[in-house]
Amino acid sequence: MYTPIIFFVLVVLLISIRQVNQYERGVRFTLGKFTSLVNPGWRLVIPVIQSMRKVDIRTKAVEVPYQDAITKDNVSCKINAVIYYRIADAGKSVIDVENVWNAVSQLAQTTMRNIAGELSLDELLSERDQASARIKELISTHTSSWGVEVLGCELKDIALPEEMKRTIGKQAEAEREKRAVIINSEGEVIAADNLRKAAEILASSPGALHLRTLNTINDVSSDESNTLVFALPVEILRAFDRWNQPKS
Repeated sequence: MYTPIIFFVLVVLLISIRQVNQYERGVRFTLGKFTSLVNPGWRLVIPVIQSMRKVDIRTKAVEVPYQDAITKDNVSCKINAVIYYRIADAGKSVIDVENVWNAVSQLAQTTMRNIAGELSLDELLSERDQASARIKELISTHTSSWGVEVLGCELKDIALPEEMKRTIGKQAEAEREKRAVIINSEGEVIAADNLRKAAEILASSPGALHLRTLNTINDVSSDESNTLVFALPVEILRAFDRWNQPKS
């Protein structure tokens, strides 16, 4: 006589068992009211009276699609990013927000456009880490009340119009030419200074200029195909004339 009752109890137990995996948390409701959070394992949920919603607490990556933005210096660009977040409070993520993934994505899109408008193009390109940290900070301020913890934000790409790319290329080329001219002029200054020092040394030592002249003649004379016209100091020519004069 008790067989139908036992069978009914077993069926109720079987349909009441819910498995919560290690990477999940359960949010239990009793008569529509939040009752408790359910830890991993097998848990009983009374049919009709209770219900449970599972929440994945693993870290998730939300790829924010390209957003049209205008920088502080009125340059249009497209930026996209990836947001890493996880559920820190399963109860709030179910009760306080309808769709966590969509809410984080929409908030990230708006925040990216706002941050891009606060920075110039040069700052956005060169200080990408600071911009990412600022976006993460602003998103975390809003998502903390949803039970969501933002772990990181990375700007993936900043797309510029083709005419702006050509302008940046011309600017970079002009900067390289400027550096080349500066380096070349610095080399000329160093060379001129070394020549001045060499001239002072030769002028201060009698006969040094003559020895340098003879050394130069020796270097050039190794090639017989050249005709060398060399200017000699007047003192050398006069000494040569005196040496060639017949002695009385």
